[in-house]
Amino acid sequence: MEDYNNNIYSGFAYVYDRFMDNIPYGRWHSYIHGLLMDYNINSGIVADLACGTGTITSMLAKDGYDMAGIDISYDMLCIARNKCPANVLLLQQDIRELDLYGSAAAMVCVCDGINYLLDEESLYKTLCRVQIFLDYGGIFIFDLKTMYFYENILGNRVIADNREDLSLIWENEFNKDTGINEYLVTIYSLCDKENGLFERFDELHRQKAYSIDKIKELVKKAGMETVAVYNAFTKELPLDNSERVYFIVKKY
Repeated sequence: MEDYNNNIYSGFAYVYDRFMDNIPYGRWHSYIHGLLMDYNINSGIVADLACGTGTITSMLAKDGYDMAGIDISYDMLCIARNKCPANVLLLQQDIRELDLYGSAAAMVCVCDGINYLLDEESLYKTLCRVQIFLDYGGIFIFDLKTMYFYENILGNRVIADNREDLSLIWENEFNKDTGINEYLVTIYSLCDKENGLFERFDELHRQKAYSIDKIKELVKKAGMETVAVYNAFTKELPLDNSERVYFIVKKY
């Protein structure tokens, strides 16, 4: 089993929301909430896997769900704790070893959480844990960046975001043969304004592209059924140039 990015989102966690300020979280939340409602999940426990800084978790909590946020990064959960209502349960766990206190009506995992599972064994193990802790009739909604996105949008690029008190350098490399995308994130953060001193930290992130057919195969093997696959933020079938897709998986 390959390394699951265990050391990521430490220093990066504390500047993550600032660099992700271009993500339309409101649109993402509306789409996810709409999918939950489509399957009559209008109340009950919902677990947000790989919840990060808890933006989607907190939004779904405001919809009335009993939310649990799960993430491997202690630092990300510290940010989430300040963002989420006090009644949101936050757990530091590897989602491959998910262990809840009861079952959930639904689970969600968005913003590339599944892509961080770097081999089929890790993905299958996660799906098996989801199957254990989902209610019968419950659904699991998750997104994936596609092979097209990694190869044609990110590719082998260097991206920079320079701000007055923060700078980010993103060095990306995609291996089509393995489906593994690596990016080295270097952050310079102002730590002493008076003397103009910046602190540097680096994190290496790895994600994997999976085919839709492979996901369906592993979902079935884990004892669940794929009931829909959508081009992101639509209810239409994925296209050859889809950059992100959404799966809806059900436990019977």
